[in-house]
Amino acid sequence: MNPPQRLLVICLRRLGDVLLATPLIRSLKQAYPNAEIDALVFAPTAGVLAGNPDLHEVIAMPKQGQLALLRRLWRRYDLAVAVTNSDRAHYAAWIASDRRVAVGSLNTRWKHWLLKTIVIHDPTRLHTVVQSLLLADALGIARVPEVVPPRPADDSALDAVLGAGWRHRPYAVLHPQPMYRYKAWTDDGWRALIRWLAAQSLRVVISGGPAEHERAAVSALLAGLDLPEGSVIDVSGRLPFAALTPMIEAARLFVGPDTSVTHLAAACNTPTLALFGPSSPVAWGPWPQGWDGEADSPWRLAVPFQRIGNTGILQGDHGRQIGCIPCLQEGCERHTASPSDCLDRMSSARVIAAAAQLLGSRAPA
Repeated sequence: MNPPQRLLVICLRRLGDVLLATPLIRSLKQAYPNAEIDALVFAPTAGVLAGNPDLHEVIAMPKQGQLALLRRLWRRYDLAVAVTNSDRAHYAAWIASDRRVAVGSLNTRWKHWLLKTIVIHDPTRLHTVVQSLLLADALGIARVPEVVPPRPADDSALDAVLGAGWRHRPYAVLHPQPMYRYKAWTDDGWRALIRWLAAQSLRVVISGGPAEHERAAVSALLAGLDLPEGSVIDVSGRLPFAALTPMIEAARLFVGPDTSVTHLAAACNTPTLALFGPSSPVAWGPWPQGWDGEADSPWRLAVPFQRIGNTGILQGDHGRQIGCIPCLQEGCERHTASPSDCLDRMSSARVIAAAAQLLGSRAPA
């Protein structure tokens, strides 16, 4: 069979899913260097692929007009690859190409016909990056397990927000507010960490999403810190996603919850501390820089603190039930706005000790 000349990679999910699909995109580009590879993603996630050198075009699926877009894709590609286990992604693959491979499940015969080749979705055992790289195996091409961060055209957005010469003063980046409450650590814990970082002569840069509730939560957290002016800079909602890459690359440390920006920090080779509660580190732990991608996952399921290279995962303290960490649910109340006892009980001393290890300094006694 001739090598495909036009390929479509479909990832119709959230920011982190799109970022963790970039190792597969890189694998395809290295296997087919002369091919044009496009990516189909939801419009709000397109910035994750900005400046990606392996892509010819990023096709953003809008909220309105999706059917018209899919019609334009009819049989346009030699190969379509769906990296997420979703019906919408599977239908898009069927529309785009006669030849298609996908992450999915064999629950119905028609789905097997629709997709031609299926790699079984197995989040209990496989890291999300490894899951997508099984599609490379199915195509008979080599795995390239490298998460590729987005790139801005220049640093103008950072210069405008952080000021000229922002690279020259040592700083740490914190991302305290996840999209969902059940992944969140406590405000008091973040404040204690900020004060400790300031005592290490590090400026603290706060990143966050543009959603109104996220920005309001960050503002409430920072109120009353009583630190010298300029010690903390809040850039939440003020930068495009791609601009976070050079900002995080120049940081001495990054600390965040289970969120897309934490995955980005690990890919930037910045010392990265991820605070995990109910989520599975096996499937969703930040991908450590340089990991070879051969094992099912870099991470184990229930370890209080584990570290690989530039990346560490700190799991929450015991919640309502001993041995419930991680519960793999959406918080103790099983919905996205739920608190998670394991994160609410995570002490600032534990976080500071883990941060100090990654930073290479000594935690306070």
